[in-house]
Amino acid sequence: MVQKAKPPAAASEPKRRGRPRAYEPDAALGKALDLFRTQGFAATSLDDLSEATGMNRPSLYGAFGDKRELYIKSYQRYREEARASMVEIFRQEMPVRLRLERIFASALNIYLSGETGPRGCFTVVTAASEAVGDPDIRAMVLDGLNELDKAFASCFRRAKEKGELPESANPVVLAQIASATVHSIAIRSRARVSRKELEAIVNGAIDVMIGAKS
Repeated sequence: MVQKAKPPAAASEPKRRGRPRAYEPDAALGKALDLFRTQGFAATSLDDLSEATGMNRPSLYGAFGDKRELYIKSYQRYREEARASMVEIFRQEMPVRLRLERIFASALNIYLSGETGPRGCFTVVTAASEAVGDPDIRAMVLDGLNELDKAFASCFRRAKEKGELPESANPVVLAQIASATVHSIAIRSRARVSRKELEAIVNGAIDVMIGAKS
């Protein structure tokens, strides 16, 4: 009996290498940032980060490195977003009082945000603590503080040139007072001081820096 020839075996589909990413790195970093801002570095475990981002530990390591690297990346992301929210206010031409009011309002919008309550400022609330023992984080914190001081100093320097401030005004000292006000409202917002009270602090500080409204 003549046996029928077997049909040629169908070509098997090429195997896929690796598993497709089930996450968006940008969104995952945002989740990690939210967690670090709320809980700080030490109180945030890898299990917490896995649950928040939807990524297991190997995936976290592969995408972001260890916990410290993820923390640093989160802090960099925070600084970029904070800078983007204020850069145009510093650049645009406007009276110095209006500029300061808008800068502080923008800061309050950041500090009072959070699904579970106000989180304050990443720099003041959590990064400053880590800066004590980590030289890389300390350098980032100092860079952020200096950047804010310089931006405020430029603001006051322009105001002085336009005659909005007296000749005796010192833009560098005023900038340090403005930065200190930013840090103060960051801490108080974390403690859930009301926005109304924080705005009263801001308005008082502005009066001290440039004089009360006539």
